[in-house]
Amino acid sequence: MSSQATMSLMSMAELGLWLLLGVVFWSKGLHRRFPAMATYLALRAVSIPVLLVLFRGQALHWFNDYCFMVYFFTFWAVYIASAILIYFICAEVFASALSAFSGLLKLGMVVFRWAALVSVVVSFSSASFSHFGLLIIPNIAYGLMRSVSILEISLLAFICLSMNALRLTARDMAFGISLGFGMLSANDFIQSALSTIYTSLTDPIQFTGEAVLLVGLVAWAVYFALPEPVRKPVIMPVNSMLFRWNEIASALGHTGTQVAVPQTASGFFLTDVEKVVEDVLSRNLKSRESES
Repeated sequence: MSSQATMSLMSMAELGLWLLLGVVFWSKGLHRRFPAMATYLALRAVSIPVLLVLFRGQALHWFNDYCFMVYFFTFWAVYIASAILIYFICAEVFASALSAFSGLLKLGMVVFRWAALVSVVVSFSSASFSHFGLLIIPNIAYGLMRSVSILEISLLAFICLSMNALRLTARDMAFGISLGFGMLSANDFIQSALSTIYTSLTDPIQFTGEAVLLVGLVAWAVYFALPEPVRKPVIMPVNSMLFRWNEIASALGHTGTQVAVPQTASGFFLTDVEKVVEDVLSRNLKSRESES
């Protein structure tokens, strides 16, 4: 079998896996828990066959070579939309991992947003914008996806290091989704680093990258198909450092309970005191007059 036929089979297997993931994800009701992930799967399942048709039409010169322009804008629009959706998926996974700690979740989401903003700024500042016109679109898309990929790997590292403290298991859906995205982002980093050396679609590095992508999709399919174990309640001692941090984070932003004291109450109280004093003084005067 030729290398081109092998790559075509792998592309068809990728399309089948994306469709399978979408069906299993929706049938299990996971779209209610991870709506951004459901949108991402639907985008990939719909866009891949469209891009394959346009790519084939580009080779056969369909529509007077307009397939190239349609393919160009469609591909990069899907690429940028995928990067934006991955950010929201990371936020969903982060919230799911910290769902048992409301205080740390509230504080962590603030830190998460700032970390995402910093990664975007750093990626765009280090990107090269030497091209203008339509060629600037790939530069913007690569910079955005690079920042999101850093966020994916950081999220996977955070979950791996804090699984014991957060009482997460290896079969938890938050870990499964972050594991798949960690594999895909690492694959993208390697592909982008070697893209200047290997430019053909039939190069060995292209087969390796497609194989890693298929492995990541299969891992997702296993996680989505198998029943997720029920999380056990988080029980920790009062002197636990994690418990203290959660309480401190919960108290941040709260000014405490305020009590409104009516102004008329003090007036009534002083009036009653004055009446009592006057009664006492009048009684003393009467007693002295009677004695005299």
